[in-house]
Amino acid sequence: MTDRELRDLLTSTVLVFDGAMGTEIYRHHVFINRCYEELNVSDPGLVRTIHREYVDAGADVLTTNTFGANHLALAKFGLAERMAELNVAGAKLAREIAQESRRSVLVAGSVGPVSPDPFCPFSMEDILARQVGALVNGGVDFILFETQQSREMLEACARVMGAYPETAFILSMAVGENGETQKGEPIERLAGSWPATLRQPAAWGLNCGTGPSGLLGVLERLLRLTDLPVVVQPNAGVPKQVDYRMIYFCSPEYFTEYAKRYLAVGARGVGGCCGIAPEHIREMAQAIKPLARAAKSTAVLAHAVTETPTKEPTPLEKRSQLGWRIVHKKWITSVELLPPRGWDLRPVIEKSRQLAAAGVTAVNIPDGPRASARLSPLVTAAEIQRQAGIETILHFCCRDRNLIGMQADLLGCAALGVHNILFVTGDPPKLGNYPFATGVFDADSIGMVAVQRRLNTGIDLGGQPVEPPTQAVIGVGLDPTAVDRNRERERFRRKIAAGAEFAITQPVFDPDALLRFLDELGECPIPIVAGIWPLASLRNALFLKNEVPGVVIPDRVLERLAAQTTREGQLAVGIEVARESVERIKDCVAGIQVSAPFGKIELALQVLEGHLDK
Repeated sequence: MTDRELRDLLTSTVLVFDGAMGTEIYRHHVFINRCYEELNVSDPGLVRTIHREYVDAGADVLTTNTFGANHLALAKFGLAERMAELNVAGAKLAREIAQESRRSVLVAGSVGPVSPDPFCPFSMEDILARQVGALVNGGVDFILFETQQSREMLEACARVMGAYPETAFILSMAVGENGETQKGEPIERLAGSWPATLRQPAAWGLNCGTGPSGLLGVLERLLRLTDLPVVVQPNAGVPKQVDYRMIYFCSPEYFTEYAKRYLAVGARGVGGCCGIAPEHIREMAQAIKPLARAAKSTAVLAHAVTETPTKEPTPLEKRSQLGWRIVHKKWITSVELLPPRGWDLRPVIEKSRQLAAAGVTAVNIPDGPRASARLSPLVTAAEIQRQAGIETILHFCCRDRNLIGMQADLLGCAALGVHNILFVTGDPPKLGNYPFATGVFDADSIGMVAVQRRLNTGIDLGGQPVEPPTQAVIGVGLDPTAVDRNRERERFRRKIAAGAEFAITQPVFDPDALLRFLDELGECPIPIVAGIWPLASLRNALFLKNEVPGVVIPDRVLERLAAQTTREGQLAVGIEVARESVERIKDCVAGIQVSAPFGKIELALQVLEGHLDK
């Protein structure tokens, strides 16, 4: 595989790399005083098993068990003379398992760092060249130089690859959360100003060094330095102290959340390093592969050819009360209520009646939050409107249905009079409750906005007439605390261009962050409703801050919660903070949406007090 072929592949799709090899060998009860690379010959069945587990988990790239199979490292075990044998064996084992798969799986030849040693008869480049030559002879698709720790090492790797012009290579660096190596070299020094005399890698990589959260900011810095694809492979991180307990947060779900962030920022390959196991790769692969496919299909949906004549959409103010409020710039309020887990709608309808009586504009209905199975949100929304006399804002996610099914449900919304629709991409199904569920993701939220806009003009995605046209008020989500705010602003503009007519933000715990985002956004042609989530307790706040990527809770808020010794006191502070946030932002947004903690609408109404229609 050439540099061009690997680069084009990473540009056109997102590749899932495997996880740790050494960690898995240790988990199979092999002591660390063994040479793990020697197992390629003495226990090939174990290495095959680990490779197979990663392929079964969804990995597109297998990394050979050769990280330390260089002359210098093997000499410590008295195995230096077997260097070529162990590398060829490692390459062939990975190739064997890759060929067993019914899908395309690549083999990356792993080459770890080599430091200069005055007592070694070979130079650093000689050591690297001998190992690379053995891996190429073994049949790897490309070379993955892992955990490189200096600019000197990176340049040595590139010089070695000059002798193998038909074999692609990736240079992957090990840096800490500060974006620096252990010797203090920053990422800008490592990957910046690459000499024209050196062969350029097919892609850059980040691996080891730190956990999922630590590499996120480093990834952003690296992406600003290069136009090449970037592969990210964090380790499992370090434990954090929560309530005097040391807790490891790198569960498969936590790792997956950050993998989604990597993808959103611009990574083209995601895998794992030390401590990342097949279960992490399985959940991550299930999440990011559909999301990558959805994003790729959006451009097609947004620019679909229209042959049937379109009709003028129904005026926005006539589609719903929410549409009327948008046109006339009236304050908007909503409260989020979850569909029930069973089929009894009476409690949620009674709560909706109380919200209507209090003067709330609409009830917000999520679509399978956190990929959970609940009563159909469309049925919930339709019955609330019919029995409680209050409009709903229906979340419509792209996870569970293909384009045909989604269009059918959008027509169903029109038939049932559910006209306010908030399009979200949705959470990928997670392992645990539904281990065999798959995400469809034929489109993301931008693509579905484009589809709904077409339906509003009387034509479906296939060019067939829809009579009468739908009358949806089209909403979208917005994340003002996104790690990559530039990307979030760009996606928001694309949503508006596709047909969005209002937006609701993710929950805002730091009003200043929202105000900064709005300033950066500039003049906005559609109204923005701010999401407000009253914190229920200090534990609730710590969980959100430490375990949910992207949630920003200021330390001052945590300190106010911690000052309260009772759960009731902490809840009161949470409501007070939410009310303060509303006062801070009310003149800059078109309304607020409040989540009801534990379904307790009285808490949401306390936040909304003084901001409701009477």
